[in-house]
Amino acid sequence: MVKILHAADFHLDSPFDSLSDEKARERRREQRDLFQTVAELCKKERVQAVLLPGDLLDSERSCFETSELLTDVFGKLEAEVFIAPGNHDFISPLSPYSVLKFTDNVHIFKTGEILSFSFPDMGFTVWGAGFTASTSPPLLSGFRADGCGVNLMALHGDLNIPKSPYNPITEADIANSGLDYLALGHVHSFSGIQKAGNTFYAYSGCPEGRGFDETGEKGVLIGTVGKGSCDMRFVPIGGRKYEILSVDLSEAADAAEAILAALPRDSGRDIYKIILQGEYDGDLDLNLLSEAVAGRLYAVRFKDNTRIRRDIWEKSGEDTLKGLFLRILRGKYDAAGTDEERERIVLAVRYGLSALENGEEYRT
Repeated sequence: MVKILHAADFHLDSPFDSLSDEKARERRREQRDLFQTVAELCKKERVQAVLLPGDLLDSERSCFETSELLTDVFGKLEAEVFIAPGNHDFISPLSPYSVLKFTDNVHIFKTGEILSFSFPDMGFTVWGAGFTASTSPPLLSGFRADGCGVNLMALHGDLNIPKSPYNPITEADIANSGLDYLALGHVHSFSGIQKAGNTFYAYSGCPEGRGFDETGEKGVLIGTVGKGSCDMRFVPIGGRKYEILSVDLSEAADAAEAILAALPRDSGRDIYKIILQGEYDGDLDLNLLSEAVAGRLYAVRFKDNTRIRRDIWEKSGEDTLKGLFLRILRGKYDAAGTDEERERIVLAVRYGLSALENGEEYRT
């Protein structure tokens, strides 16, 4: 059995373009702090092997502070560290993987050919390959592990996307690999622990979201792998989350109050996209709304999908097809015996008007 930590897609030195310059710099510092958190977790859990399957960096280069961090943190780890560069941090003559001097416990897969590092005394072998450009042909196809002890692999790539330019991988490749565990990078959400043949595999996802396509809890995988066994668990470590919240203003007297009431109490560290919906006749100044929620969120972006409230029966007097349609439905509405029946008629009116006007403004 070997104790491992699997983490991918840190994207250190991300630009965070959607944030202010000040907050973007703060987020990059927090990214580096997050990496230190992972190192502390390795120490606490007595991890033997750290598998980092790509996009540790957001580009093939890194800033000075990040380079210092990598050499310092890796050098203090008691675990063996394995890096398989991905499409963002691919190996190049100027990449940190080529120019920085790492301690002997750091092992980087610097070619597109699958190679291995073997540790007979600890009972495991780690395989891997790196991207040498921003794209990669299939790397795992035809591979079969023959290392000593538990066979592990770190690899960046796309699973079940045959024409992907990012090292396409099939479940058949995994099943035929002879590996005990395949640590995958590239997909930014946790896949769950999967199995193909006798090989366990997973995407750990990114340790922390960087946009609204990476919402919710993020983290790393940690646990033990043996011959034919895998006991890995997901450990959330992300300091800030990206979340999307829809707020219906149809019954709201004040938009800011409705938004504040809808926010979770523990949202102060997080970044939100708030989608405003429903019918609202008030003035929606998104800058003022941003100021109103500033103390409750780290950052916010609004999207206004509201509609002006209209009387759906206002054109029932017209001598048109629309007027005839409304008069017929109004008669049914007035004759309805229950609120539920009236709600169904109103919905039919909205969809009918939308079709007649070839628009969306009446839809709920």
